Amino acid sequence: MSGLERPGKIIALHLNYPSRIAQRGRTPAHPSFFLKPTSSMAASGDVIERPAGTELLAYEGEVALIVGTRARRVTPEEGWASISGITAANDWGVYDLRLVDKGSNLRNKGGDGFTPLGPEVIPAASVDPTALRVRTWVNGVLKQDDTTADLVFPFGTLVADLSQLITLEPGDVILTGTPAGSSVAVPGDVVEVEVDAPTAPGAPSTGRLITRVVEGTTPFAEYGAKPHVDDLQRIEAWGDAETAGVTVPAPFVLTDELRDKLSSAAVATISAQLRKLGYPHASIDGVHPLVPGTKMIGVARTLRFVAHRPDLFESHGGGFNAQKQAFDSLAEGEVLVIEARGDATAGTVGDVLALRARTLGAAGIVTDGAARDSAAVAGIGIPTFAQAAHPSVLGRRHVPWEVDAAITCGGAAVVPGDVVVGDDDGVVVIPQRLVERVATGAADQEAEDAWVAARVSEGHPVDGLFPLNAEWRRRYQAWREEQA
Repeated sequence: MSGLERPGKIIALHLNYPSRIAQRGRTPAHPSFFLKPTSSMAASGDVIERPAGTELLAYEGEVALIVGTRARRVTPEEGWASISGITAANDWGVYDLRLVDKGSNLRNKGGDGFTPLGPEVIPAASVDPTALRVRTWVNGVLKQDDTTADLVFPFGTLVADLSQLITLEPGDVILTGTPAGSSVAVPGDVVEVEVDAPTAPGAPSTGRLITRVVEGTTPFAEYGAKPHVDDLQRIEAWGDAETAGVTVPAPFVLTDELRDKLSSAAVATISAQLRKLGYPHASIDGVHPLVPGTKMIGVARTLRFVAHRPDLFESHGGGFNAQKQAFDSLAEGEVLVIEARGDATAGTVGDVLALRARTLGAAGIVTDGAARDSAAVAGIGIPTFAQAAHPSVLGRRHVPWEVDAAITCGGAAVVPGDVVVGDDDGVVVIPQRLVERVATGAADQEAEDAWVAARVSEGHPVDGLFPLNAEWRRRYQAWREEQA
């Protein structure tokens, strides 16, 4: 490799390109790094071995920065000036080995030959760091093509951030993240990465960094962790579920049809349907609507409070705490369910947060604790169910602790995504997989109960009619067929 020797350290960045961030579905607030062994370095033309027993060897074409001058506690502006050159890199990884790494990436990205660099170095002073291009080809087919124009973390920022704690020395290499298009390579594939500056004078280029994939033959020993693959790893390695051949269940949607069925059914009827299906503890006990006559239907989000303790409140009670995070992230049709351990001697929701929930289109609030400013909350217009009203702020009894975890509210387990229904009788929780069965069964039961009530109003005795005996069942079915 022209002008490039083995570095003292290789530092790699997790996410940087907006296209890759969109793929992953998570946006980092700050740069996040990991180390790669210098023994993983390879040259253009070398082979990479897919370890025996693995299937998900993935390429990641990247821009590699080569540190030219010692950098310690530099500014972002000084950071780029510390770079002497750039070259192409391929940050190879085996997703089958991620399980035991716990984020370190040592085994899955640190194998011999897993960091090819080169073949040529472009002088950093000759290019604009925001005008570089990185491309990757597999067997001659272009798979990655992006520029550094819109990086979340500019190169100077990466150097500055690292240099706060780590002295960067001449020859050190920083891998700066990969764009979308990273995927799996198999034995026999030829992967090429090129970095260039197409708008710079002379359009300098690193040339193509070539790696050939071969199959490993040495199995993993019993004393070490074995390769492990699941559908999540396949999706992340290949880039998407379709390419990975993984069927992803369609996300749950509380359709208008389901809402209509649940709306037509009393919570008591829904509770009976859940009991028939083996869920007798689905009611959130002890809660009542602040406004009688309220009907609430929505998809659960959750918030958990723990009992007050001064040190915990100091660390978790102030600022943009879990309570504020929960209310500020609600979406249309969601119900925030709050676990307050049944302690109604301090407020868990007040008028400002209730107003925020209503503004965001939330469908309701449920707490097995107390509502503060209860009259104001009731007047805001968002369905709110609480155990009681209390004037105290939450810090008297509670510490906001966790958002969107499984909780226990009023004796009922609630998982984010459950469907929550409330009326004057209280609130019930329906697991997602049962919603359609419960909604249909409850709607059918309401229709039957209405027909029975009509017969009772006509003067018929309830014996044999409630519940229906065989004869009354026959009459009811005949009536239903007439109505169809």
